Amino acid sequence: MSDAVVRSDDTAAWPNAPVYEKADTAAWLAVAAGSLGAMMATLDVSIVNSALPTIQGEIGASGTEGTWVATAYIVAEIIVIPLSAWLQRLLGLRTMLLIAVTLFTGFSVVCGSAENLTTMIVGRVGQGFTGGALIPTAMSIVATRLPKPQQPIGSALFGLTAILGPVLGPLLGGWLTEQFSWHYAFFLNVPIGILLVTLLILGLPHQPVAKGEILKADWLGIVGLALALGGLTIVLEEGQREQWFESELIVWLTSFTLLGLAMLLVGQRYASRPVIKLSLLLDRQFGAVAFMGFVLGMVIFGTSFAIPQFLSAIAGYDALQSGYVVVLSGIPALLMMPLVPRMIRTIDIRVAIISGLLILAVACWLNVHLSASSDGSAFTQAQLMRGVGTILCFLFLNQAAISSVPTDLAADAAGLFAASRNLGGSIVLAAIATIQDQRLTFHSRQLEESLSVNPDLVQEHLSNLSDVVGDPGAALRMLADTIAQQALVMTFNDLFFLLTIGIVVIIPLPLLLRPLPRGVKLGTMH
Repeated sequence: MSDAVVRSDDTAAWPNAPVYEKADTAAWLAVAAGSLGAMMATLDVSIVNSALPTIQGEIGASGTEGTWVATAYIVAEIIVIPLSAWLQRLLGLRTMLLIAVTLFTGFSVVCGSAENLTTMIVGRVGQGFTGGALIPTAMSIVATRLPKPQQPIGSALFGLTAILGPVLGPLLGGWLTEQFSWHYAFFLNVPIGILLVTLLILGLPHQPVAKGEILKADWLGIVGLALALGGLTIVLEEGQREQWFESELIVWLTSFTLLGLAMLLVGQRYASRPVIKLSLLLDRQFGAVAFMGFVLGMVIFGTSFAIPQFLSAIAGYDALQSGYVVVLSGIPALLMMPLVPRMIRTIDIRVAIISGLLILAVACWLNVHLSASSDGSAFTQAQLMRGVGTILCFLFLNQAAISSVPTDLAADAAGLFAASRNLGGSIVLAAIATIQDQRLTFHSRQLEESLSVNPDLVQEHLSNLSDVVGDPGAALRMLADTIAQQALVMTFNDLFFLLTIGIVVIIPLPLLLRPLPRGVKLGTMH
C-alpha cells in the first residue's frame, strides 16, 4: 500500500501534490534548499560589516554614506519578507525561489564588481529584495513539504542556518577580506546560487502561475506595506544621524510611514485576501510567538553588533579577531542540532523557551560589568550561553509559529515571524546608535564632574603624567582619552543591561503558548 495520503490542511498550499506521511528524497532536497537559501540571505546581512571600512575606501564613500551598504540591504529585505506569501501564491513556490536565487546571485556579482557607491547600493537593494524572499519560504517549505512528525527535523535544519548566518557573517567577511579581497564576500554567493538552483529543480514540484492573483491582489496593502516598513526602517536607521524630527527628511519619511500603515489597515479591512494576514497577530499563540521573535531579533542583532564594536574600540581587535569571538555562539548550535528534533518532541515548549530566555538574560548580564581591560575572553562564557539560549528560543518559536496556524496560512505566518525578528534587529541597531550618543555624553560629563571633587589628586596625577611624557599638554590629552574610554565602556555596560531587562520582561510570555504534540515518533531523513 502506498504511504502517500492527502491531508485536508495541505491541499490549499499544494493542490496538485501528494502529501507523504514519510517525506521522500525530493522533499528533503527542498528543505535543504530552503535552509541553504535562508542562510545565504541572513549571512549577507552581516558579512559586509567587517569589510565595510575597506569597501568604503575603494568605492570612494564617506563613513555616513558607507553605512548605506548595510542599510540598503536591511530596508529592502524587511519590505519583501511579508510579501513572500503573496508572491508564492502568484508565481508558485519553485518559480518564485528560482527567480529569487538567480537574481540574488546576479545582484551579488553587481556588488562584487562595484566601483562606486551608487552601483553598490543598487546591488545591495537588489540583494535585499531577492534575499528577503528566501527566509520565510524556508519555513513554509518545512510546513508544506514535510508531514508533521518530521517537521521538527526540518525546523532544526532551518533554525541552524538562520542562527549561524548572522554569527558567521562577520568572521567570514573578515577572513575573505584579509586573505583575498572584499569582492569575494559577494562572489561567494555564485557557487551557492548554482547549488541552490539545482536543489530547487530537483526538490520542488512546478506550479502554474496564478494570473488571477494579479487582478485580485491587495494592491493597496502591497503599496502600504512597502511604504510603512521601508519608511519606518529608514527613519530608525537614519534618525539619530539626522537629529530625528529636526530633519525635514525624517518628517517626510514618518509621514510616508503613517500613510503606508493606513493603507495597509484599509487593505486588511476591505481586500478579499489581504497581502498579509495581520489578524494572525491577534491569535494568542502566534501573537506571543511573533513578539518573542521580535525581542529575540533584538538580542541576536544587538549583541552581534555591540560585541565587535566593543572589541574594536576598547580591546583593539581587528575584524577577524572580533569575528572569532562572535562565532563562539554558533558552537552550541552545531553541538545541539542532532538533539533538537527529539527535544522538540519531548520538552514542553513553555519550559524550553523560558529556559532559553533565562539563559539569554544571564548571558547579557555577564557583560554588564565590562572594564577598559576587558578583551575577547570576557565574552567567552556569555557567548556560549547565548548560543544555547538562542537555540532553545529560536527553534521552539519557529516550530510554534508553523504549528499554530493552518498549513495554507504557513507562508503568511512565516513572513510575519521573520519580519518581526528582522524589525526587532533594525530597531535595536537604531536604538544602540541613539543610546551610545546619549549615554556617552552623560557618562563623560559625570566623570568630568567627579574630577573636581578631588582637584589635588587630579593635579598630582597630571603632574606624574607630565613627568613621564615630558609635555603637560600631552598629559591633558591622555587624561581626556582615559575619560572617553571609561565613558564608552560604561555605555556598553548600559547596552547589555538594557538587553537584559528586555529579555526579562518577556519571560512570562511563553506561558501563553499551547504545548506542542509530544511523544510522536520521529521520522527518518532520507
